[in-house]
Amino acid sequence: MIDRSAPPTRLLTLVVASALFMENLDSTVIATSLAAIARDLAVDPITLKLAFTAYYVALAIFIPISGWCADRYGARTVFRAAIAVFTLASIGCATAWDLTSLVIARFCQGLGGALMVPVGRLILLRTIPKRDLLPAMAWLTIPALFAPLIGPPVGGFIATYYHWRGIFWLNAPIGVLALVLVSLLVPNLKGDERRPLDRIGFMLTGLGLSLTIFGFTLAGRGLAEAELAWSMVAIGLLLVALYVAHSRRTSNPIIDLELLRIDTFRIAMTGGVLFRTGIGAIPFLLPLMLQVGFGLSPLDSGLLTFASAIGALTMKFTAGPILKRFGFRRVLLVNSVVSSLLLAAIALFSAATPAAVIIVVLATGGFFRSLQFTSLNTLAYADVDAPQMSRATSFVAVVQQLSLSAGVALAAMLLEAFSHGRGGTLVADDFRWSFAVIGALALGSTLVFFKLDRRAGAEVSGHRATTAGRPSVDDDAQDPAR
Repeated sequence: MIDRSAPPTRLLTLVVASALFMENLDSTVIATSLAAIARDLAVDPITLKLAFTAYYVALAIFIPISGWCADRYGARTVFRAAIAVFTLASIGCATAWDLTSLVIARFCQGLGGALMVPVGRLILLRTIPKRDLLPAMAWLTIPALFAPLIGPPVGGFIATYYHWRGIFWLNAPIGVLALVLVSLLVPNLKGDERRPLDRIGFMLTGLGLSLTIFGFTLAGRGLAEAELAWSMVAIGLLLVALYVAHSRRTSNPIIDLELLRIDTFRIAMTGGVLFRTGIGAIPFLLPLMLQVGFGLSPLDSGLLTFASAIGALTMKFTAGPILKRFGFRRVLLVNSVVSSLLLAAIALFSAATPAAVIIVVLATGGFFRSLQFTSLNTLAYADVDAPQMSRATSFVAVVQQLSLSAGVALAAMLLEAFSHGRGGTLVADDFRWSFAVIGALALGSTLVFFKLDRRAGAEVSGHRATTAGRPSVDDDAQDPAR
């Protein structure tokens, strides 16, 4: 249903984009400030994995109910509430006095982001006529393209010349402006049909995924803490197993596991988990490697790491022709090898490596990672029927966020393992070995893509006219390497 009383297309799109820009910018600037945050809060840099994980887990838990909330309470109401939660949580991060308060604030940020991003897209889909949808979506990609580009240098500058807390204070004026504009310009549309919420499924997945990921993240410390961590993992996996049984008995599961019966969807998900887990380690490992391992300032680190965004931006102009020429199977197979080797190549960096070499490697890696993300996400929807599309979108979003959080947890465990003999003191070699391992993990996704049929997704990749209704979702905004 299109709201004819909605404001002009470009104005409405910019209002939504302003909120999405805030979320995308925040997720990229924090990576450059890890070492500064650790010093100020007097914690081991490795323990800041909890701040990353809390954000990703909150996204994975609450994204599946974002559409239901918009239908039930109205898109403007939910979007406005999400912006308010995200803004207040950002202030909470800026005023955090210890690791616990920072982790709680980051989780609340994830709650706001989980509702803000998908509901923002939903507002445009329901208010803008189809003839204007393509330019609107083009405007909406601006946050995803440019926030990762400016985030690392901005975050590095603030952390170097002011204070890391200023990174989170940036969101306050943006959030207030977005709230005012949303209140004035966004219509409060609700869904035509009230869908029941799978409350049991929501509780099982929320608790199960939280306990599993947080337990895995806590593992690797002292013996007593390790026992608690693995107990959390065991309980979490039990709850996830109970959800699997529950999903087979309900007609409206919060995460539809029946989608895994679709070959292209299943392969995109399973191969994507391995690849994204490896990539998810980058925002945690790379800034710490440059700052703790090589002694660079946050600004110098940010000026290097933003190169990945340049490569990803370049890919936007070439992904379509590449997929049309070679098809999904060949692109995913070859590109997974190239991307994984470029990821492992970071292990060869040292304090003496010229900045130009680092920029070239990171920019090239960003290009191929972005191509892989676009290919995986487009393939996932290639054979999904229209009635299943909303459930597939939720499924994909959950898998993406969980993979990224698993990557952070894995990176931290590797650093702890390699530095264990020195009492936890981090040196450059610990990061190098960690990058080598996660590169090998990402390379493992190649084995999954061998199972892909040569004709898989041909309708989507080879015939543009037949792709109507099948979204090409790109999670470059989630690419943590930038």
